[in-house]
Amino acid sequence: MKNIVILISGGGSNMAAIVRAAQRERWGAALGAEVKAVISNRPDAGGLAFAREHGIAAEVVDHKPFASRELFDEALAAAIDRHAPALVVLAGFMRILTPGFVSRYEGRLLNIHPSLLPAFPGLHTHQRALDAGCKVAGATVHQVTAELDHGPILAQAVVPIVPGDTAQTIAARVLTQEHLIYPRAIAQLLPTL
Repeated sequence: MKNIVILISGGGSNMAAIVRAAQRERWGAALGAEVKAVISNRPDAGGLAFAREHGIAAEVVDHKPFASRELFDEALAAAIDRHAPALVVLAGFMRILTPGFVSRYEGRLLNIHPSLLPAFPGLHTHQRALDAGCKVAGATVHQVTAELDHGPILAQAVVPIVPGDTAQTIAARVLTQEHLIYPRAIAQLLPTL
């Protein structure tokens, strides 16, 4: 079985979309894969309850007690590796990972970013798209590299920016698309692992 470990920091809506797709599409039988664990860097992350309710191991590796990113990433990797992952999926995981962590999972570490990369890496993507006068916004699923919000693109979704839009209205439309493209990109990648 190809184990998937999902990392979250909050409510975990993308994680939930992946779990629901895995169940609905029977990834276990069809792809030999299952979501094995959900790990958060925040003890209060709402997505942990969803994982537990769906019979998925839910763990916390709180980043606050660690003196450095490297020490946190070592502890996080140890927690991930207990589940023998074929794939590690960042789903609203709000920590910048060290190059050593990224290289450990090279080729099997995914992220979703709320812009049409390479445009607008980093934070405040929707406001930046509005400020730049963009006519479209969107989301990108990509493999993670040591450079923030770069790496091979696996999937993208485009949404229009319409008159009267705010960063919040764009975010809501983009999130709907994220919930569709992230599980699809994972399902397409799994047979290659």
